[in-house]
Amino acid sequence: MNTAIEKHTSRPSLLSIVRPLIKDRVLQAMLVMVALLAIIDLPQLAPSVRFTLEALWEMLPFFAIAIAIAAGAKATGADSLIAAAFSGHPVRATLVAALVGAISPFCSCGVIPLIAALLGAGVPLAPVMAFWIASPIMDPEMFILTAAGIGLNFAMAKTLAAIVMGLLAGFAVLVIQRYGGLLDPLRSNNSIGCGSSCASETTNKVCWRFWKEPIRRQLFANESTAIATFLGKWLTLAFFLESLMLAYVSSDWIASYVGSDNAFAIPLAAVVGAPSYLNGYAAIPLVSGLMEIGMTPGAAMAFVTAGAVSSIPAAIAVWALVKKPVFALYLLLGISGAILTAWIYQLSGGAV
Repeated sequence: MNTAIEKHTSRPSLLSIVRPLIKDRVLQAMLVMVALLAIIDLPQLAPSVRFTLEALWEMLPFFAIAIAIAAGAKATGADSLIAAAFSGHPVRATLVAALVGAISPFCSCGVIPLIAALLGAGVPLAPVMAFWIASPIMDPEMFILTAAGIGLNFAMAKTLAAIVMGLLAGFAVLVIQRYGGLLDPLRSNNSIGCGSSCASETTNKVCWRFWKEPIRRQLFANESTAIATFLGKWLTLAFFLESLMLAYVSSDWIASYVGSDNAFAIPLAAVVGAPSYLNGYAAIPLVSGLMEIGMTPGAAMAFVTAGAVSSIPAAIAVWALVKKPVFALYLLLGISGAILTAWIYQLSGGAV
């Protein structure tokens, strides 16, 4: 019996579901924000709640599709195929890794255990870095939700940006290693996991018709519940924040910093996006709201791509995994790649 599957198929008790919800920081933050808004500006509370509920309702069909894709990848064991992208010639492996990374169902935190396993097994750093940079920027469910929340053109451009950033990172590592650098990237203590519900564990066997096996059906149900909870709480918080932003943030202020009249809008958005980025799914409605009040498409692209790669949770995980030069290069490649691809997107017209 596959232990990786069994680990996810036990039926959760009511207490096991309620206890994490009570301790969940996202839900705690949501409750605090609602309480503060009720105290500071009670008339705004009802419009903000109504805005949040309406936005969630409009997103629901895309939300369901995204959950089905992510849970299906887990139940079938398709995520175990990712490592096959890293075999072969380094240049070819880097190309494939960037492409696979842009469509793989891993977030910036969930990809860390896989990266640790690949590096520990001696997989070259170049394709690993290409996958590492590209993977958290885009995945199937992110594409669907981005297309629904911001626009199909933006979602397609973000996917291309993920591939380009992965390729730039991978080939940069190849050049550095050719001159003798970055040959031993891992720290001595490299065991690291991802505590979030988005972390992925591979299975030993791929079964595309997962519904024929009770264990895999239960895995699909458990994963769907976990992903729905994870996405639901972040999207609820994000839509509520968007309602406050639309109510209180001046469009003139946004335009002055990340609007078309500011030549430094894209670098500023990338630098600000790196530490302030909350979550890829939460960023969708936030960026959509910012664009509505003056943020340029290029600055929006820089914010979401730089933030996905180098957000504080991701940076902490990377710091614990690799040596300082690799960590510094990871941040540099993430932010510089985000700025470069955002400029290209802006110059191409930045249609949304």
